[in-house]
Amino acid sequence: QVQVVESGGGLVQAGASLRLSCRASGRTSSITAMGWFRQAPGKERDFVARINWVSGTTWYADSVKGRFTISTDNAKNTAYLQMNSLKPEDTAVYYCAADATRGGSVYATSSYDAWGQGTQVTVSS
Repeated sequence: QVQVVESGGGLVQAGASLRLSCRASGRTSSITAMGWFRQAPGKERDFVARINWVSGTTWYADSVKGRFTISTDNAKNTAYLQMNSLKPEDTAVYYCAADATRGGSVYATSSYDAWGQGTQVTVSS
């Protein structure tokens, strides 16, 4: 099995930047992709970004394109989400997820096997 742990959230002002990290452990050789999702209070968990572990191919939600960048350091089994030009509407709990066996739509939570506990990102106006 794969386990993932996020870090790097915090409270920032609009326009600032943050970098989230997600370290994977366990059967990391089975990981095919890493993803980031976010969930605001009272809302569903939404797709943010995804990166294929080997090819580096990326996908982004329209709301974050041009502002967020997902990357990996495979040697460290770590994925990152660089968030620039943050907006108050980016406020949410951000979750990292690993796709090890399921496949499926890159945008669906059901396509990911392992989830972190989440890290809070709060952007003040």
